[in-house]
Amino acid sequence: MTDSAQNTEALAELTRCRAEIERIDNEIIELLAKRLALGKRTGELKRLAGLPILDPTREAAVIRRVTGLARDAGLPSEPVREVFWQIVGMSRRAQDEGREGRE
Repeated sequence: MTDSAQNTEALAELTRCRAEIERIDNEIIELLAKRLALGKRTGELKRLAGLPILDPTREAAVIRRVTGLARDAGLPSEPVREVFWQIVGMSRRAQDEGREGRE
């Protein structure tokens, strides 16, 4: 294969890779939206059950679980842990959204 043909093929594959990355990014956003919707519902249920929004034990368990999953998948655990602390924080804020209007 000539250098020109290799270059053309590399650029074509790069375009395919970028399209797949965009598709995955879209899926991640959809999954985050679903997770936050469940977070809102969880907050409603906690309020009905008289439970606090903040549950440090549960949050730590979530982080331990996903860190283990990351390790098993060959991913670096610390960046995954950081991402999930952000997700847990977003979920906690979603759970707390309905509280202001009810207190």
